[in-house]
Amino acid sequence: MDNTSLVITIIGAINWLLVGLFQFDLVASIFGGADALVSRIIYVIIGLAGLWCISLLFKDKIPHGQRSSV
Repeated sequence: MDNTSLVITIIGAINWLLVGLFQFDLVASIFGGADALVSRIIYVIIGLAGLWCISLLFKDKIPHGQRSSV
């Protein structure tokens, strides 16, 4: 789930890069405009993936079995 959310969030970031640089919304152009139902669903999925990625900031990077007691 973490990797999937990260990939979806990266795709969303690339879309925002395109919007910022070229005023081109790739999601809207593929799925029929920003107000189209499919586009809105894609935006929601990207948003939820971004929220999930917040949890990655707080995950332990070292597995519990590999910690030293020093």
